Amino acid sequence: MLLAALATLVLAGSACSDGGSGDVAIDESQTSAPAPVRPPAPIPAGLVRTRDLATVMDTGSPELCLGPIAESYPPQCGGPPLIGWEWAEHKNTYEEQGDVRWGTYSVTGTWDGAAFTATDAVSGALHDPVVPSESATPPAVKPLTDHQLGAIAEDLRDLLPGYLGAYGGEGTDGHVLADVLYDDGALQQWADETYGPNVVIVSAALVDVG
Repeated sequence: MLLAALATLVLAGSACSDGGSGDVAIDESQTSAPAPVRPPAPIPAGLVRTRDLATVMDTGSPELCLGPIAESYPPQCGGPPLIGWEWAEHKNTYEEQGDVRWGTYSVTGTWDGAAFTATDAVSGALHDPVVPSESATPPAVKPLTDHQLGAIAEDLRDLLPGYLGAYGGEGTDGHVLADVLYDDGALQQWADETYGPNVVIVSAALVDVG
C-alpha cells in the first residue's frame, strides 16, 4: 500500500510539471510598491530663523546660503534670494573682495517657499547660540541595509521639497539623515508614513521662532 501511494504522488507531480518550465507566475501588483508621491512644500505662517549661523553671500544680489559652502576665498555658496538686506546696516560684520561681500549671521525673517525676507540679523561674532540638550535619535522601526538606505537617500533628492542633502548608509545607525530648507513637521510625518517610522530623520535649516 505504501509503494502504491508513493507511485501515485510521483505521477501526480509529473502531471503537474509536464510540458511546463517550472516557473511560477508572480502577481507583480502584490510585490512592487507604488512610487512615493512628492509631498507639498510646507510654508511657515510666522517668523522663522536660521537654525545655525548662515552665510550671507552677495555676488550681485544677496543670497542666504543654507547648504554646503565651498572653502575658498571668497567662499562659494548659493541659496534663496535674501530680500530686505542692506550691507550698510551691518558695518564691520562682513568681508569683501572686489564686488563680492559675505558674512555669517543668525537671520530672522519670513520664508515664502522661494525667498527669505530678513527682519533681523545678529553677526556671528555677537551671536550667543542656545545649545539644545542632545536627545537620542529614536531607532528605526524597520531595519534596512546600507544599500536600501542609500537608495532612499537618492530618492529624496527628487522628492523632498527644499532638499539640501541626504545620506543613508554606513555610520547612520540604520537611518537616512535628510536636510531641508524648512519643515513644520509635515515632511517628517510624510517620511514616516512612506518609509517607516524613524527611518528618515528630517532636519530643517529654518526653524519657527518661539
